[in-house]
Amino acid sequence: MGTVLLGLNIVNAPLIITLSVISIGLVVFLLVRAPTTRWVLTASLGAVGGALAGTVTILVAVNLLDLFGTRLSPIVEIWIVLTFTAVALAIVNLWRSRWRRKVVALVAVLVFVLTGTLGVNAAFGLNKTVAAFLGVTNEKPLDLGGRTATPTPQPDDGTPLYTRWSPPAGMPQTGTLGTIDLPNAASGFVARTGLAYVPPAGLVADPPVLPVIIQLNGQPGSPGLDDPKVILDALAAKHNGLGPIVVNPDQLGDDSKDPLCLDTSMGNVETYIMKDVVPWVKAHFAVSADPKDWTILGFSNGGMCASYFGAKYPNVFGNFVDLSGDEHQGVDDRSTLSRVFGGDQQAYEAVWPTTIMAESTYPDSVGVFTVGETDGEAQPGVKKNYDAAVAAGIHASYTEIAGGGHDNTALDGGLSKAYDTLFPRWGLSAPAP
Repeated sequence: MGTVLLGLNIVNAPLIITLSVISIGLVVFLLVRAPTTRWVLTASLGAVGGALAGTVTILVAVNLLDLFGTRLSPIVEIWIVLTFTAVALAIVNLWRSRWRRKVVALVAVLVFVLTGTLGVNAAFGLNKTVAAFLGVTNEKPLDLGGRTATPTPQPDDGTPLYTRWSPPAGMPQTGTLGTIDLPNAASGFVARTGLAYVPPAGLVADPPVLPVIIQLNGQPGSPGLDDPKVILDALAAKHNGLGPIVVNPDQLGDDSKDPLCLDTSMGNVETYIMKDVVPWVKAHFAVSADPKDWTILGFSNGGMCASYFGAKYPNVFGNFVDLSGDEHQGVDDRSTLSRVFGGDQQAYEAVWPTTIMAESTYPDSVGVFTVGETDGEAQPGVKKNYDAAVAAGIHASYTEIAGGGHDNTALDGGLSKAYDTLFPRWGLSAPAP
């Protein structure tokens, strides 16, 4: 029962529609009373007061505290204002009413808050299940289809894989997704459970050598590969089961913290990725050692991390994908300079992706930069990193995702752009005409 609940979709119908209908019914019930002047005035003042409280909350959360790291879309703002308005209406029903109405009003408050919370989450679209919303995983340990963890890969003669790969009989139709036990012996970093996706071609007894994506999530956020799996399964169906191995470690450790993808007092995240995660992937999958087949990718906070690792370690990651990423570490936290770098501005700027790219050379690196077309907060930073990549000689592209904000639309659109760019480079598909 718990597994079913954790796996419940909280973005698509029918849950959101059902709760919305119930909420509308409760609002109607709470409004219908004897139409006295006192009640009309009380209800009106309550609704207006609630709407104002919602508006003030948005202004404080976005403009003063920057809790979301971006401007909110109109849909999100409407959800918040309507929720505050409905809750205020329920509260004014607690006075001068019978006990039955009081009980309904109290229940309504819970329903309104739940509906509003899920509505805001659905507007962002990043947490699709109860498990994702709570920051836990509902996946089972990775099932490799009965093959050993260290298979014997097929020989690589240097030609594009798509020209010499024929899927064997019995190859699964879709890839598999599951939890993995990533070590932290080198870093000591305490991370949440990681995930991995293996495409159909990686599930056969003697798989081909495949490319790798290390994917990092945003903050707040936790490892989750539901969207990549859907898109990559569709691509695998078009390309004889081929696709990348995707490993999703946790670079945060805790939703409330941002260790900056560096080695700091908040945790040795850089060592975790480079000396724990990367070697583990090489030891457990039939993957290429060529940097052009290794990609680091992330969204929001993870996008900044991807630009950092891609800029600093081109000998490991020949490709990096910045999806709506922050410009640099701690860009939205003014205390980062003093708290992490002891006030040393030069040391702080030394870890910015733009600085690293300006001081390095890239004989064969690809950078993919995407951002939602309405994400005015993230666009300047993404553009700066893109410009720095071009100036450094990196083969880079910049794309604004139509209809996207700092949300699931921007994530899915960015993933699709990245895969379209990288599949031919990896030899998984023919070059675009």
